[in-house]
Amino acid sequence: MKTVRVNASKKYDVIIGQGIIDRAGEYVFHAAGGETAAIITDDIVSGLFLDQLTKALRSAGYAITVFTINNGEVSKSASSYIRLMEHLAESKLTRSDVIVALGGGVVGDLAGFAAATYMRGVHFVQVPTTLLAAVDSSVGGKTAIDLESGKNLAGAFYQPDVVICDTSTISNLPPRVFVDGCAEVIKYGMIADGELFRLVEDFPRFDHEEIIARCVRIKRDIVGEDEFDNGVRRLLNFGHTVGHAVEKLSGFAISHGKAVAIGMAVVTQAAVKMRMCDEVCYRDLVELLHKIGLPYSTRYGADELAGAALADKKRRGDMLALIVPQRIGKCIVRNVNVADLGGIIALGLE
Repeated sequence: MKTVRVNASKKYDVIIGQGIIDRAGEYVFHAAGGETAAIITDDIVSGLFLDQLTKALRSAGYAITVFTINNGEVSKSASSYIRLMEHLAESKLTRSDVIVALGGGVVGDLAGFAAATYMRGVHFVQVPTTLLAAVDSSVGGKTAIDLESGKNLAGAFYQPDVVICDTSTISNLPPRVFVDGCAEVIKYGMIADGELFRLVEDFPRFDHEEIIARCVRIKRDIVGEDEFDNGVRRLLNFGHTVGHAVEKLSGFAISHGKAVAIGMAVVTQAAVKMRMCDEVCYRDLVELLHKIGLPYSTRYGADELAGAALADKKRRGDMLALIVPQRIGKCIVRNVNVADLGGIIALGLE
């Protein structure tokens, strides 16, 4: 078992290990206290881990209420958020109680935004059950829902009280869901850790606990320096500007991990064309994406992608922060005019 301490506006532990969901009750009570735990999950995860988590929380003395959404990005919506808030109110949840997110990134984002806004803030715990959520969305305090205009446009920075990452849930993921999470692991390797990038080349045999801990430490360090996404934290968006555009254009039929993989490849190819990184960087990235089974091209054109990206929350006025690689393990933030975005994307599509 590994524990990573996050030092943000709220200090908390990310606990990573095999079978630790059975100890969730003691971890949650120690970190958050309270009498009632509102578990937020989806209709797939509930059949896999809800009974196990409920038993663990009840053993620590919690009364339980459960809110279940349909699996998928479409549930990260304003209507789901309002239904969840009404459920919390009807369950008479108080400010001393706790919301527990059991699931992937959609569940964590929705539950976190509810925790940040219900009664102006209640205790919040993340129990990620996907690789993507474990290495990325469960840590760092970004919570959000989607609007029709774009992804994650309504949200709040709200740190959890503890993150409980049971690697046995990762081990049992369907291959397509596990592969999705690998895209975020590769992202961390590209922006900050060339050795991590090489470890992923052992796919699918790599050590889940070690990979997750390395990603969480990178995010811990970045969030500790820039919690509110004004500087270095923007590096975590490598591949996401184009990726979110791909998701939006596909009506979210293309998953987040696959879209980010496409986004990383497009931006890296553009960086090569702009002589900001070497061809070997793009070649190694594409070879790894191909090995894992992630896409690195898209049928959408540059103008379509640029148009969809204009709603990106990283945009500030006429400027947008684009994360560009210099080499594997090193990316930089490049502020580009939105009028130039289409041309940059076009370079990455050639």
